[in-house]
Formats: sequence, C-alpha cells, structure tokens
Amino acid sequence: MTGPPRPLRILHVIARLNVGGAALHVAQLAAEQARRGHHVLVVAGTIPEGEESMEYLVDELALPFRKLSVLRRDLSLAADAAAIRELRRIIRAERPDVLHTHTAKAGAAGRIAALLAGRARPRAVVHTYHGHVLAGYFSPRKTAVFRWIERLLARRTSALVAVSTQVRDDLVSMRIAPAARFAVVPYGFDLSGRVDPTGALRDPVRTELGAADRFVVGWVGRLTAIKQPLLLVRTLGGLVDEGVDALLCVVGDGPDRAETEALAGELGLAERCRFVGHQKDLRGWYAAFDAFCLTSANEGTPVAAIEALAAERPVVSTRVGGVPAVVEEGETGLLAPDGDAHALAAALARLARDPALRARMGRRGAERMRELFGTERMVDEIDALYRLAVENAAHFPRGGSVASLRSRVTRNPPGGSESAGE
Repeated sequence: MTGPPRPLRILHVIARLNVGGAALHVAQLAAEQARRGHHVLVVAGTIPEGEESMEYLVDELALPFRKLSVLRRDLSLAADAAAIRELRRIIRAERPDVLHTHTAKAGAAGRIAALLAGRARPRAVVHTYHGHVLAGYFSPRKTAVFRWIERLLARRTSALVAVSTQVRDDLVSMRIAPAARFAVVPYGFDLSGRVDPTGALRDPVRTELGAADRFVVGWVGRLTAIKQPLLLVRTLGGLVDEGVDALLCVVGDGPDRAETEALAGELGLAERCRFVGHQKDLRGWYAAFDAFCLTSANEGTPVAAIEALAAERPVVSTRVGGVPAVVEEGETGLLAPDGDAHALAAALARLARDPALRARMGRRGAERMRELFGTERMVDEIDALYRLAVENAAHFPRGGSVASLRSRVTRNPPGGSESAGE
C-alpha cells in the first residue's frame, strides 16, 4: 500500500509582483502549494517606477519570498546576465524538484539558469505563458529574435503551460512549439476577498463618485497602450451620444493616464470621468459599477473581467485573446470588434436600458467564475502536471511531447475535481 506522494521542492520565478493577473496567480498558487505541504520559494524581480506593487501579498499570504533586484523588466545585457547567475546560485542552493517560471523575462532567465546549473538542474522545468509579448510590443526585428529564443527554450522545457486556449493557439501559430507540447491550465483565484458579497459597499462608493442615478461604467487596470484607454474614453463618448447618462470610473494608473485624461477633456467628457488611481481593495469599486468595460488590444486571461463577473457585474469587451473564454457572448456579457468604440458603446447602452438583463448576466457570470476559476481546481491541475513531469523527467528536457500529461491532467486531476481546461 502506497502512502501519500512526497512533498515537492518548488521554485517559482516571476519578473515582478506588479498589479496584474500573473502576480496574483503566482502568489495564490504558491500559497496553496505551501499549505499542502510542499517546500515553496517565490523569487521576483524589481518593480519599475510607475508600476503599482502587489508585494503586499507576500505578507498577507505568508509566502516564502526572495527579492532579486537584478531581475528587471527592461532589457540589459549586464543585468540579465547577473540575474541568470543569481538564479543559478539559488537553484544550486535550493535544489528544487520543479522550477516554474512565469512571464517572458523570468522565463528566459530562469530556464537558462537551470540549463547552467549542472547536477543541480531541477528534475522538471515548467514555464507558464500568462500571455505573450511576441506580437505588437516590439519592432519586427526584435520580435523575430524573441520568438527564436522562445523556440529554443521551449525545446528544453519539461512542460509548457498556457493560461487559455487562445494563448496556446497564438504560440502555436508563431511556431513556438506544437500544440501537443502545451497544457492549458486556466487561472484559479480566491475570489472571496475580491468581491463584496453583501453589496454594503455600493452606496458609499457611489456617493464618493457623485454617481447618483447615473449608469456607472467601470474599468480596472494599468493605463498603458495595450489596454487602449483612449478607446475607453471614446466609448464613453459614444455611450453618451446614445442618450445614456453615464459616468466612467477608471481604477488604476500608468504612463497613459495624462493622455487619457486630456482626451476626456478634449471630448467634453471630463465631468463624466473619475480617475481614482490605484486601489488595493477593489471590493467596493466593483460593487459600485453597473457594468464593466474592457478595451484591451490583447489579453491572455482578463483577470479584471473575472473579478467583475464574480461581483455580478456584466462585462462589455473587445473580442481579443483569451476574453471569449471568460466572457460568454449574450450570457455573461457582450463582445465587440477590437477598436470599435461604436460597437462597445452600443453594447453598454443595451445593458444600461435593461436592468433585468444586467442582473441575469451578473448572476450567470458569478456562477461561471466560481466554476471555472477556483483555486482548488487550478492547484490540482498544476500539481498533477508537476508530478507527471518529474516522473517522466528523462523524456522531457530535450523537447518530448507533453500531450499525455495534458490529457491525463485535464481528464483526471487529483482529488477528482472537474477540469475547466480545454
């Protein structure tokens, strides 16, 4: 009779614990793994000026954590080489069974460090694509180089994880690796602390906003080009043109804030916009919204949309990346073509005029988010992937297929929980 599987030594490496889905995912994954008895260490790099931090999660979740100052978002041969050396030293000291890297910079530095670790190399090396920067972020020449590097690293990675089928399909189309190399494991979150279940916070926040009886459109995120905040303001203009007395609440900050505020002024919408900056506690803000709008040009897994739906707020979004896997057209929200402010405004106007539709979509959204994005399901699937990769370690370092792992994880995760994967 066999006993329970032995605990694993797990090393997570992420470029930075800034505000966003990747940091929240890693923190909650690592915390639950530690709770289950694994030996876990999270290593994260420096948060650049202008980005908001989620490092407070380290204390809240009691995470074993190490800050690596030389691991930075920006490209620097000297800093990147130093980060690789430091990660190699950490690998040799920690001797993890599993190295799990997250995000592009940490994925490259961590996997190169593992290759250089000699006998201390982890038995399994796993990389999660929380999205990608392989299209639309850099010049064509840099993009081609980064794709080539990713292809090389993918061949020496035990298991590749995509957080949605859309992210996987993008990577396959770029020839990073064949589809059989990927396991699709959607995010899992403890959503209980991200929403206001009683609704008690709604009225105080709406009073703070000066919303009165206006239709409040919410937006949460980092004000950067990929999130298209200018499209958000133009959508508000279209919504007002539709005859809706609307107010836009923008929660977050970033380099495009000044330009976004300036456009609101140019379009005569400044009085209808509230830029409230970064907020650590989002429960009251989601409660105050009547609908949530997402205008991104690309999303791996839209965490803000997941949180809004969990708070029973319907979502209107651009139909990009992993959004359709979260927002079900006509069921939990409405989708529009990327860049189409008129279509986004028309969808929001439809919700503004139909409170019953908003309530139905909100209830359905909360049910689906609990079903699809629970922490237990996600950790079960990752744990199964680790153990299968470790058991089959000899077959994977030079590019063996993980099709069997993906099939076994999504059909029969440990603990019997139902998968929400592919």
